[in-house]
Amino acid sequence: MNTMSIDAVTIHSATSVADARGKARDFVEDLAPAIGAEAADTVVLVVSELVTNALRHGGGTCTLNLTTHPDSIEVAVHDPSPHTPCMRTPDLTGSTGGFGWPMINHLARTRQAAGGKTVTAFLPR
Repeated sequence: MNTMSIDAVTIHSATSVADARGKARDFVEDLAPAIGAEAADTVVLVVSELVTNALRHGGGTCTLNLTTHPDSIEVAVHDPSPHTPCMRTPDLTGSTGGFGWPMINHLARTRQAAGGKTVTAFLPR
C-alpha cells in the first residue's frame, strides 16, 4: 500500500488553524491522482474543525498528520487531553459554537494515546 504522510509542526494558537488549513490544502493539491474539489474542501474543513477543537478543548496544542491511502485520506489530530470529544447543544446565538463536532462525528473516531488522545477521520479520495 502506497501512503504519503506529513507531520505538521505543533500548533500552539488559534491563529495557527489557518496554517493547518493551508498545509491541508497544499497536501491535497499535491496528490496524484488528484482528488476532486469537493473532496479537497472536505479534507480542509475536517482539518479546521479537528484542530480548532483540539486547541479549544484539548490543552491548547496539537499535532496534525495527513496520510493518503489508496481509497481514503486520513486526518489525525493528537492533543494532550485524555478527554474524548462529546456532543453538546449548539449555541444558536453564535458565541460558543457546538456545530463542528456533530458535523464530523460520523467521520471521526477517537483513540486514547500516551499523553492524550488522537481523533482520526478517514475521508474518501
